[in-house]
Amino acid sequence: MLYELIGIVRPGNLAEVKEIVLTAGQLILQQKGVIRGISNWGVFQLPKATSVHQMRHHSGHYFAMRFDSSVQTQQAVRNMLALDPRMIRHASVKLGDGKLQTMSRFGAPEWHSA
Repeated sequence: MLYELIGIVRPGNLAEVKEIVLTAGQLILQQKGVIRGISNWGVFQLPKATSVHQMRHHSGHYFAMRFDSSVQTQQAVRNMLALDPRMIRHASVKLGDGKLQTMSRFGAPEWHSA
């Protein structure tokens, strides 16, 4: 199945974002998944202040990752991100219905540069 993961990492250190994306990507690849695209959206204000892991956040570093994997792999990625104290929030969405004609319409995520 094709999934898109959007994550928000605490801002201030790009190395943390890279490490989280690398860890999630390695987990997907170890489980025989395929990464279709990774996109760095940069730092933005959160819609509202959020308290996570005993810290209050007003902005976050956004990234998107599109990948093919099994349901179990997708759940493992979500569990790994939920336990990481550097993550503010994450959400994953299943794209398409699993058929080749539908899947071919989805391209790589668009890059937004500031």
